[in-house]
Amino acid sequence: MVANWRQLAALAGSEAGAVVKADAYGIGIEPAVTALSGAGCRSFFVAHLSEGIRARSVAPEATIYVLNGLLPGRCAVYAEHALSPVLGSRDELAEWSGFRATGAAVRPAALHVDTGMNRLGLQPSEALDLARGHDAVAAAGIGLLMTHFSASEDEADPASERQAADFATIAAAFPGLPASLKNSSGHFLPDCPSYALTRPGYALYGGNPTPGRANPMRQVVGLEARIIQLRSVEAGAQVGYNGRWTAPRRSLLATICLGYADGYPRNASGTDALPGGTALVGGVACPFVGSVSMDLIILDVTDAPSAARGEAVTLLGGPLDLEAVGAGAKTIGYEILTSLGRRYGRRYVGL
Repeated sequence: MVANWRQLAALAGSEAGAVVKADAYGIGIEPAVTALSGAGCRSFFVAHLSEGIRARSVAPEATIYVLNGLLPGRCAVYAEHALSPVLGSRDELAEWSGFRATGAAVRPAALHVDTGMNRLGLQPSEALDLARGHDAVAAAGIGLLMTHFSASEDEADPASERQAADFATIAAAFPGLPASLKNSSGHFLPDCPSYALTRPGYALYGGNPTPGRANPMRQVVGLEARIIQLRSVEAGAQVGYNGRWTAPRRSLLATICLGYADGYPRNASGTDALPGGTALVGGVACPFVGSVSMDLIILDVTDAPSAARGEAVTLLGGPLDLEAVGAGAKTIGYEILTSLGRRYGRRYVGL
């Protein structure tokens, strides 16, 4: 993870922050922030106030931005933990400015301008109106201007070029104010400015920021589970809840102790109609058969000679990267990573 952060910082040529929302994309805020802080990262982005408080506990000097903005009546909690809200509406600006006017000691906030997501942030016209007045921005103590790409992973999508151009106009209206545009995939867009601060997230954790091309990032997360039972079934045997998979031959099946309660999607089920997920058993790719259960998954290990009770099988790692696992579960790697459950035993390497 640290190597990925350093690679992205070198590509950006400016300060690289780190997005550690969603429990650092499932791997744990505290260990992620601890490792990245130790490597020199000084700016972190979370989604929720509670995540910011957790990050602050291990990064006492860092700047920590809360992307989801300011909930009514919570200014004092941001101040208590020295957190910076990302303000995206006039209501938020007014409330934060009023709190600052009381003399409260707060960290600089960020101003979010929506250039194409239609999700959070001021409209560009609203931001330009603020720039002409300056008073509102000064009253809110804005220290960073940002927007968010909607399709930066697709280099051919013209939306990124439009958003970058719109943001350039807005940034020019706020001379001297540090700005942030690039997310993970933005680091690989040609001619995309880095501004003062970039915000890599998914790529830090090994996700591919350039879909359709070789992944330039190192893998960060591995996932294993153990075989708890083996059984042979005859051709025609139906497997799992509702018998959704039928053995086409005499088959050896292995049941592993992991299921959707651990965050592994039920959509990875292997049925007669559609293939599902895959695990590696002694390096051999073995398909999921039948429905993914709450606590268990069944594999067809007929072609895996090393399959044995107690053997660890790989569900994420090596050729089973986040994108491959996501495809097998008919979803995206982001969802696989952020859904990692609480029951896993976690071992952090390098801390």
